[in-house]
Amino acid sequence: MEHMPAPRSPAASRQPLDPGSLNEKLAVPGALWTDIRVVATTGSTNADVMALARAGAPEGLVIIAETQTAGRGRQGRSWHSEPGAALMFSLLVRPEAVAQTAIGWLPLLAGIATATAVRTVTGVRACLKWPNDVLVEDGKLAGILAELSGGAVVVGIGLNMLGRPESLPVPTATSLESQGAKAADRAELLAEILRQFEHWYRRWAQSDDADASGLRPRYLRLCRTIGKQVNVALPNGRTLSGVATGVDLAGHLLVESGTGPVPVSAGDVIHVR
Repeated sequence: MEHMPAPRSPAASRQPLDPGSLNEKLAVPGALWTDIRVVATTGSTNADVMALARAGAPEGLVIIAETQTAGRGRQGRSWHSEPGAALMFSLLVRPEAVAQTAIGWLPLLAGIATATAVRTVTGVRACLKWPNDVLVEDGKLAGILAELSGGAVVVGIGLNMLGRPESLPVPTATSLESQGAKAADRAELLAEILRQFEHWYRRWAQSDDADASGLRPRYLRLCRTIGKQVNVALPNGRTLSGVATGVDLAGHLLVESGTGPVPVSAGDVIHVR
């Protein structure tokens, strides 16, 4: 059940994260999470986790950065933040039991985990934009980047904790501070995101079915893209326009363009109305 947290000091979100406490809470016997690390500064947590994945690191590794200097978004976009102003982390999973055609659900699953955790911990009504943005109304609160290497998938999440509209990197961004949750605790929010991710990941991996696991119904309830007129900038340079009508079992956005539903596996989506 979603709840409003007790009042906290505004400085809480800037407190350095404690890896010992996080491991004690989350890396327990039988849990998905096995190794939670906090680094003061790195270029990209996704790059760090990917390097360890290629070296054979097991599923369950999480690396959180207090400062990230060369973070990456989709299509090579850069992303960085001041110390303590954001929640920036990457995690490693190896979904061996899931069909390759369904791997596209992982960034959507991460979106569900993030939006649900934000609602639970802060009361802010976060929602989703296909494929990898967490929104509050029309403002982007968080971005998600999933990268595949062999059987390993690295999922990176960057969430704006602090920052007034004038200090955020782009006019379309928002933060928990801007949404009235300035005192949100990063450690509490991170722990809830990881709990939600584990919950949905285990259900999905065990069933290998986005419907049977409840993943697709939950995503459709949280996604603001569904039902909207959209313009989708496709990787080949074309633009697809139509109404977003749903998401298929592979996690593709379905766009009704007048000649039937067109599945979109990748592209930048603009909500027209």
